[in-house]
Amino acid sequence: MASKTQHLGALAQVALFSACSKKELSKVQKVSDEITMTAGTMIIDQGQTGREAFVIIDGTVTVKRNNRKVTSLGAGDVVGEMSLLDNGPRTATVVCDTECTLLVIDQRRFLAVVEEIPAISHKLLASLASRIRELDRAYYG
Repeated sequence: MASKTQHLGALAQVALFSACSKKELSKVQKVSDEITMTAGTMIIDQGQTGREAFVIIDGTVTVKRNNRKVTSLGAGDVVGEMSLLDNGPRTATVVCDTECTLLVIDQRRFLAVVEEIPAISHKLLASLASRIRELDRAYYG
């Protein structure tokens, strides 16, 4: 089992939470649960409705979109983060390559933290705007 310090460190690496203070990250950590999944386990199934995000504490995963490998991710990366903000379908399938330790952030519990600390929503919006700008530059130049 990973320590609270490892959980906070992993959350701090997530782009969506990069502007959050240690106190804010601690609130998110408190509403998260650590789980372990074996190699070959599907974490996320493309097209299904998502209600949680997963921060990788240890291990590696493969991300596939329409059965084509998009990338491999490891410790400090996050998958499913859009599901914290909406109830849309998953945009990719994610499968554990190795045994993985994951921090699961449930949408309902996460939104309760956002309501408790409204400043987090401003930081999330800024992070999302930054990501949209990056995608815009990559697509349009």
